[in-house]
Amino acid sequence: METPCVKTCTFDPGSGLCLGCGRTLDEIANWANLGDAERRRIMAQLGERMKKLRPD
Repeated sequence: METPCVKTCTFDPGSGLCLGCGRTLDEIANWANLGDAERRRIMAQLGERMKKLRPD
């Protein structure tokens, strides 16, 4: 199963997003139960989420 996990599980308290992959704790916890379409939808959002967490 494809996963964006980079094994850096630290959460930003303001956004609730993982600083490693950009997912929420809920998304991480349910990842194995999500369908392919839902995982692709989330993965498509991760780039923008990470930009907001680490602005240039």
